[in-house]
Amino acid sequence: MTTLSIPITSEQERFINQQIKSGKAANKAHVVRYALQRLAEEEAVNAVLQAEREIDEGRGLRGDLKKLLKKI
Repeated sequence: MTTLSIPITSEQERFINQQIKSGKAANKAHVVRYALQRLAEEEAVNAVLQAEREIDEGRGLRGDLKKLLKKI
């Protein structure tokens, strides 16, 4: 596991401390890990929604994946 040292604003620090005080997180690292996890989940959901939009617009690929890979 890697350790990062990053500057944060006082507002961000207050938020982190509130998360710990409220019992939503065990420590500062937990708050940051949870935030990164949520960001990754949000990006995954957005990627699926974008793919659905592309399919709706007729820009998606359809068919047998093996055949499509050969074409690509």
